[in-house]
Amino acid sequence: MSGRLPPLNPLRAFEATARHGSVTAAARELNVTHGAISHQIKALEAILDVQLFERGAQRLKLTPQGALLLPTVSKAFEDIAGTTALIKRPTTSGELTVTCVPALLSLWLIPRMNQFTEQYPDIRLTLIASNESDHLHSSDVDVCVLYGHGNWTDCWIRLWTTLKLFPVASPTLLNMRPLRSVRDLRNHVLLHGDDGREWNTWLAAADATEHARGAQHFMSDARLSTEAAVYGQGVALGDTITASHLIAKGELIVPFDLTVPANNAFYVACRNEVRNAPIVKVFIDWLFASLETDTITEPQTSARRIIRRRNGKVSAPERLSAPPSTPTTRPRRPDRSQKRRAKIDIR
Repeated sequence: MSGRLPPLNPLRAFEATARHGSVTAAARELNVTHGAISHQIKALEAILDVQLFERGAQRLKLTPQGALLLPTVSKAFEDIAGTTALIKRPTTSGELTVTCVPALLSLWLIPRMNQFTEQYPDIRLTLIASNESDHLHSSDVDVCVLYGHGNWTDCWIRLWTTLKLFPVASPTLLNMRPLRSVRDLRNHVLLHGDDGREWNTWLAAADATEHARGAQHFMSDARLSTEAAVYGQGVALGDTITASHLIAKGELIVPFDLTVPANNAFYVACRNEVRNAPIVKVFIDWLFASLETDTITEPQTSARRIIRRRNGKVSAPERLSAPPSTPTTRPRRPDRSQKRRAKIDIR
């Protein structure tokens, strides 16, 4: 049976050329000449007695026979690479290099490092704060935890979790400068962890895009904007993962009961050839298991929403208010004028 298999080198040349759609790119990847790749493909076509590529187009296009062969060849090379990784890393010990979104690394992963170490004491972690997808193809990096669209190519990717976004601020700041309605945001500094798109999304959901804005600061990532909010520098957008424990500890308060889906999501990714290495597998499995057992503090627990009922149906949030402060004595019943001041229309 083995005598009927095509030689390995022609198969490698075919797979790389089909994946890149270019003989030149395949030659660069395999570190051979353009002519060598062309020769190997012709040799494979002669062995199989079929044409694998349609010639003449600027980008090579697979024939039906080539399209039939490619998935099997690609899967075979991935299996070989995975088994080779298992041979090279037969145990769950050694050094594992992980790049992670800065905010997630600082506010979620590092606080849980002891849990991983207790399970796998022989794994030495090297953690790099980065959201650069270029690390996906670096031989120096084993696992990447990224915030983005999830459309990266030539790697193994799995969605870790989606996010909801909502404003957060320190209790000290809100004691000095209350947020009674969305209009009051103009009296606060808006802290951005991106180019402003996520705040725009939240303000649009609150029907507040036309409201006047005060000062704004832009930072390279959500970790910095969240830390600035903790220090009372302004109002940032928190999320259900990285801000959860800060809310639970009382370091941040959620002034409005309105959340919006984040523009992107968290993904776990790595090179195909290392996915089945035990040291990589146990870390990825631990990431997902930790998320499943994590206790997420819902932002609604520290905020209150005032909604309007029309014909017995609850409409979308139309009025947002800050949570009432906890009184030290028995509260008096508010009169009607106080009630009117507490409900301020955001429009």
